[in-house]
Formats: sequence, C-alpha cells, structure tokens
Amino acid sequence: MDQKVRYEIEFPINSSPQLLYQYISTPSGLSEWFADNVNSRGEFFTFIWNDSEEKARLASKKSGEKVKFKWVDGNGKDTEYFFELHILVDELTKDVSLMVVDFADEDEVDEASLLWENQISDLKHLIGSV
Repeated sequence: MDQKVRYEIEFPINSSPQLLYQYISTPSGLSEWFADNVNSRGEFFTFIWNDSEEKARLASKKSGEKVKFKWVDGNGKDTEYFFELHILVDELTKDVSLMVVDFADEDEVDEASLLWENQISDLKHLIGSV
C-alpha cells in the first residue's frame, strides 16, 4: 500500500465552539454534513457514503475542542491513518476555526482538500455560518 501524506487545512467558522463540537463529535451531528449516515457502537463509528462504508475508532476527544478518528481495517485493527477535527479559538479576537488533519495519496491531496472544503461548506450552512 502506498504511503499517504498528512495535510492540514484550517477553516474559519462563525460559531460557538460548543455548537461546533456537537457537529464534529456525535453520530447525528456528523451524519448531517460529513457522511450520508453515521452509526456508532461504543468507540467504533461507521461512516456510510452511498454504497461505501468505512469504520473508524474514536481514538481521542477533548470536550469542546477536538476529536480524532483512527481508520480501522477489516479486522477492526487500527491503521496508521486518521482524521482529526480540532476547534481553534483565537485568544484575542475569539474567532473560531476548524482545523482538519487528514491523510491522502500525494497525488490526491488537492482533490481531498476540495472534498473537505465542500463538506465544511455544508457544515457552515447547517450552523448558519455563511
């Protein structure tokens, strides 16, 4: 399997960190903008898009701040890849942004970044941050 590269994108979002956290940390919140459907059983989340399904383990979370999902293989074992959603608040201006950390094949980083831009755009519409 080809080695994927890590990339980060930051999106300014006009929202309270508490509201934003609900949309990035719960199956119901994630299914409104990230995937067609999201189910969870314990620490395992299943993300469903059209006919494809991916499983991830909630590797860590800090209430109101960030969540990190590690992708798992067919045997339920962690892979080395994850995605993390981190809420950043500027201390001076109190501006809120969402930092996305993800992995993609080197020649697909631009495409993956565009996908995140579209998904974050959906999220912004949901929470009225347009």
